Amino acid sequence: MADPLYELLIPYFDTPSPRIPPSSTDPTTNAYLSRLTTLPLSSLTSSEPQSLAQSTHSLLLSLQALSKRSHKSIIDSSTHLSTLGTTLPVLAQSTASLRDALPKLDDAAISFSETYNLRAENTNPLLDRRRKALLLSRNIDRLSDVLDLPTLLSSAISSSSNTAAPTTSNATSSNATLNYASALDLNAHIKRLHGLYPDSPLISSVSLQAETAMQDMCSNLIASLRGNSLKLASAMRTISWLRRVAPELDPTPANPSISTTSSMSTSGGSREGALGALFLVCRLSNLEQMLSALEPLRELADQETAKLKNQSGAVKGEKEREKSKWEGGQQTERYLKRYIEIFREQSFAIVSMYRSIFPAPAATPEGLKGVIKSQGVEDPFQPLPSALGTFPSKLVRMLEEILRKYLPNVRDRSSRDSLLTQVLYCAGSLGRLGGDFSLILAFLNEKEDESDDEEEDSEEWVEVIRKHRVLAGRLELMVGAKDH
Repeated sequence: MADPLYELLIPYFDTPSPRIPPSSTDPTTNAYLSRLTTLPLSSLTSSEPQSLAQSTHSLLLSLQALSKRSHKSIIDSSTHLSTLGTTLPVLAQSTASLRDALPKLDDAAISFSETYNLRAENTNPLLDRRRKALLLSRNIDRLSDVLDLPTLLSSAISSSSNTAAPTTSNATSSNATLNYASALDLNAHIKRLHGLYPDSPLISSVSLQAETAMQDMCSNLIASLRGNSLKLASAMRTISWLRRVAPELDPTPANPSISTTSSMSTSGGSREGALGALFLVCRLSNLEQMLSALEPLRELADQETAKLKNQSGAVKGEKEREKSKWEGGQQTERYLKRYIEIFREQSFAIVSMYRSIFPAPAATPEGLKGVIKSQGVEDPFQPLPSALGTFPSKLVRMLEEILRKYLPNVRDRSSRDSLLTQVLYCAGSLGRLGGDFSLILAFLNEKEDESDDEEEDSEEWVEVIRKHRVLAGRLELMVGAKDH
């Protein structure tokens, strides 16, 4: 019934209307026509128009509410819909261009991956620089620590040299010891790094700076051996540091079969090398420096020498000559007393300190023969004697020159006896260490040819030695009595 009813209503669709006629296949139209067929005829003229009017009004209200609530989105949708016709062709063109570019992009990606891969056999210079930069970035802290090693070494050495003055206290001396020990540890660490990485320019540069700093440390240690108040403990520490800083001064034995008590033993303290001579030279320099402080007294003694020479040439007559012989010499006596006192203290201290630091070797003849033939060639000049063998003679010559020059100025017999007794005490002090030189008194008057009493002068030293021995014997008896 719906189709015949729709055909009956077709003539009424031709009336002017802004709406498009409904289609016969529209489900809504078919549903409404089916509903009309179920209504009585009276309803079509009475209630149906009202129902349609009510539905129209309800739809109108709904449309008004929707337009008020969503008018912006509706306008935007309308605008986008108007541009959709031009956007879609552009999108299609861009998609086609992207599709055409994908093969080129794939080829470029493959080429990049082959050129800049991380395989070890790849020798690309850009990758090498990048690897080095990354390696440097990862190890920047370690490199900074390595670069700081020469600065730390120099700081430790400079602080040690500043605190290791001769008059330092125990606290500052211990600080200097710790600083020098730290410096030696740092130098050993730098040497170990140089041994591990001998081809590294950075490590080689650090090693060169460390060598310069260790040369400064060696100079400081040698200068400390010339200190005025050098003690045995500090001298032994200094020599041990020098053995580590300058091992070329303390050679190791060429024949390991030699006894450890020999002079070339690596485990004992008897090995001397050049350190013994260095120690004696430094202490001799200190002794000469201390004796040079007596220069004012020496100038007075020189003036007195010139004055006595002038008096000796101008005096005439036996009585006046005898009177002039025993006058003067006070300034010379002061100078000689002070000179001999310093000489006695320092010479004994030098030799005793040397023997404590470098004990006498106890090598057997077989061991010495092994040293001589260690290289397969017999050297008649080996082994070299200890530097201490000739050092006392050097000291004695110094004292002898001073006595020969200034002792004739002292004309008073008691003053001469006092000075000669002081020389004998000095000789006995050094004789306890094997350097007795008391017999030089017999040769002090060889050049005094101008004296008329040569026989008395030649017997002067005999009388002085006799008195000294008597006094020494009395002292020994007194000491022996106290012991019993």
